[in-house]
Amino acid sequence: MTPLELENLAHLRRARDLIDRDYAKPLDVPTMAQRALMSPAHFSRSFRAAYGETPYAYLMTRRIERAMALLREGASVTDACFAVGCTSLGSFSSRFAEVVGETPSAYARGEHTAVTAMPACLAKTYTRPARFPTAERPASSRIREAAGIPAA
Repeated sequence: MTPLELENLAHLRRARDLIDRDYAKPLDVPTMAQRALMSPAHFSRSFRAAYGETPYAYLMTRRIERAMALLREGASVTDACFAVGCTSLGSFSSRFAEVVGETPSAYARGEHTAVTAMPACLAKTYTRPARFPTAERPASSRIREAAGIPAA
């Protein structure tokens, strides 16, 4: 890597750290780009090239990851939605279902004892949301399988 590419990567990390830290606050691409010292268009292209997803998709993944944790702890879908910075319950539910593979209500009703039985490093890996292809199983099925719990 050239020195310029390394410098750009450091700037992108600052923006990613902003997303990781302030996911519940209203963030937009211009704000993130400002943190990375780049124009919004250049930032979006560079972020996608470096991390494999757009800045907004990364932000939503962070929000959904945190919402999953809140739902496992017993929060209502509405409380989880607003706690992670989403302003529309409908949009949140749609995005949650797209990413996780099941609705927030279904996820909240699911059994999550396997997550507490796993070491934290494994739980983080298995509960991390990812874009959900239709042929794949929901996150709750992958977690139960990893913990050796038979399918419900």
